[in-house]
Amino acid sequence: MNQALRVTAPNWEAMAKELDQLRQETLARCGAEDRSYIERIVALVRYSEVAGRGMLMLGWLPPFWLLGTAALSFSKILENMELGHNVMHGQYDWMHEPSLQGKVYEWDNVCPADQWRHSHNYMHHTYTNIVGRDRDVGYGILRLFPDQPWYPAALAQPLYALILALAFEWGVALHDLEFEKLFKGEKSLAQLRAELRPILAKIKRQTLKDYVFFPLLAGPSFLPVLAGNFTANLVRNLWAFTIIFCGHFTEEVETFPDSCLAHESRGQWYRRQILGSSNIEGGRWFHILSGNLSHQIEHHLFPDLPAWRYAEMTPRVKAIAAQYGLRYHTGSLRQQVLAAGRRILRYALPDRLFSHPRTELL
Repeated sequence: MNQALRVTAPNWEAMAKELDQLRQETLARCGAEDRSYIERIVALVRYSEVAGRGMLMLGWLPPFWLLGTAALSFSKILENMELGHNVMHGQYDWMHEPSLQGKVYEWDNVCPADQWRHSHNYMHHTYTNIVGRDRDVGYGILRLFPDQPWYPAALAQPLYALILALAFEWGVALHDLEFEKLFKGEKSLAQLRAELRPILAKIKRQTLKDYVFFPLLAGPSFLPVLAGNFTANLVRNLWAFTIIFCGHFTEEVETFPDSCLAHESRGQWYRRQILGSSNIEGGRWFHILSGNLSHQIEHHLFPDLPAWRYAEMTPRVKAIAAQYGLRYHTGSLRQQVLAAGRRILRYALPDRLFSHPRTELL
């Protein structure tokens, strides 16, 4: 880490107090405005899905197929990012609306929500960017940091990344199975089968809905509806992959060793979230369609606050980061896509071809 960015340890707790205060101030403002916002999102998801599926019934006419697929893609992206992801973080639990309770919400995705709540809400947000703990670091198939040992199969990881992008919901669904433990003898085949059972049930439900029920319902438009549903899921996968990778794997994002957990204070936890994340700059609708994960730094700091409020928190977070000498990673979508792409390509190659500084921890 750059010497200019070093901050003495006692200051982390002062920083924590400032960030805690920002959290409390934001939480105190939550109320009718947030309720109205998420209810509008729910309505937009529902009506855009109805419109999309309705137009796809006339999908043998190219304009209707294009408009229907676009509307359904929009609905699936919005449900996945701004509704499902954020509701499952418990951001709207305070409303006591049964359909918006984080512990019971089930999203339009082949990954079972309960499994995602464990792998993402708990594992990722607790152990953010700790190599060996946070399985979101490379999703178990990509080498993205120097802390991860190089292996010959990594040479093909640009291909792995492309496959993961196209089938992102499937990668997320299988992510928590930890197949490597089976190969190491740390997990039995019986345990793997038990863990796989709810995933297969969810896959069956999603597959029947998008690729059997709605195409059959369309009658003569079976093939256009099938193609439209497939395309909408593909578009949603590519978008989710792009936003996630741009928020976690740009060039300046840092990783941390397991040892940092031993005596990690709240201030040091906040520090890890800031240095382990990147933001993406854009307009209002870009932020909405990203689930406000374009404010990934703020999301990692405050995962249970309504995400649409991250934009108003960003200037304060950025100022606090600067005050305590922490680099605040942000850039345009183009810049962050290129940065994530360079990381995928760079760490596909063995370290001996490069000289690079390793992450230096305080």
